[in-house]
Amino acid sequence: MKRAKSLEAKKATPWSLVGIAFLVLLYGIPLVWLLATSFKDNREVFANPGGIIFTPSFQGYERIAEQGTLGQAALNSAIISIGTTLLTVGIGIPTAYGLDRSRGTLLTFGLGVLVLLQMIPQTATIIPLYRVLGAWRLLGTLPGVILADTALFLPFTVLVLRPFVGGLPREIEEAASIDGADTWTTFLRIIVPLMSNGIATAASLVFILSWGEFLYAISILTNPATYPISALISQQISAYGTSWAGLMALAVVGSLPILIVFVVAQRRLASGLSLGAVK
Repeated sequence: MKRAKSLEAKKATPWSLVGIAFLVLLYGIPLVWLLATSFKDNREVFANPGGIIFTPSFQGYERIAEQGTLGQAALNSAIISIGTTLLTVGIGIPTAYGLDRSRGTLLTFGLGVLVLLQMIPQTATIIPLYRVLGAWRLLGTLPGVILADTALFLPFTVLVLRPFVGGLPREIEEAASIDGADTWTTFLRIIVPLMSNGIATAASLVFILSWGEFLYAISILTNPATYPISALISQQISAYGTSWAGLMALAVVGSLPILIVFVVAQRRLASGLSLGAVK
């Protein structure tokens, strides 16, 4: 009886199907338009911008291949994204653990600061970061962008990880303490492995966000040879016009790593977000 009720509850209702169809159209149509435009030449783009029936052309992909900067830009994006993910998650895990295990005013103050930091516009932090990175001689370098992105995504990462820490029973730590384990041993050998689902969720989100980050990259980096893909896309727009085919082709190629990460981490990402929402 219980199994029949659970199966009946899982059946999609008409309204849920309508909602799914709406979301597919909302997110699917721009992606189809993006992919279709990348296979048009410039004449076809202006003659039939919204059409999906046309003679395919590889003009846009040939253009970005001729520029010879895509490989270096992809490498720069990978360095920034991986570095930001490792640093942000590495700092976020002990921060989330310490914040959750705190009590009283420290917990309230810490959560308030994190929420406040999330509300600060990114544009408002450029000048202070520029001065700090300049004092540290990190302007124009990839490590400088990694530090800036870490500062940007760290509050979000802590807020994502904290529910996973809160879902772990304190009795585990008490049992480890009785067995003679100190705080760091308990944290590294027990808490961190049990948080693997939350860590994978936070790491996937930070990687995706840092791969597409544009404002810090274009503001901190001064040498075009160090630009990531997000900044390289903006170079398709110039005073002489916009290469729409090249821009869309570059956007398609630049989206492939994000798509791969999402497909690989899809199940853990979905389960991690749902678990984090209910804990």
